[in-house]
Amino acid sequence: QVQLVESGGGLVQPGDSLRLSCAASGRSFSRGILAWFRQAPGKDREFVAAIRRSLGTTNYANSVKGRFTISKDRSKETVYLQMSALRPEDTAVYYCAGTGRTLILSTIAQSGEYEYWGQGTQVTVSS
Repeated sequence: QVQLVESGGGLVQPGDSLRLSCAASGRSFSRGILAWFRQAPGKDREFVAAIRRSLGTTNYANSVKGRFTISKDRSKETVYLQMSALRPEDTAVYYCAGTGRTLILSTIAQSGEYEYWGQGTQVTVSS
């Protein structure tokens, strides 16, 4: 089994930056995808960003392009989400997700494609 644990959430003001971390344990694999999703109160779970574990190619939701950066460490055991120029609409619980399967581009943003999930970390952007 794979366990994912998020950390780094908090309360920040609009325009601030924050870095989220997701630590994986229990099983290591070089293939697959690690991703970030978020869910705001009363809203559906939304794709944020993804990174392919093999070569490190990335994908982003249009709403965060240019502001958020997803990255991983050399061991591929930890994935990060660097968030800049935060907006109130970024307020949500952020979840780390993973899959050992290769996903095509058309499905990489679908939450149902990921079999491993963390418990989430709260990010609140408010003045």
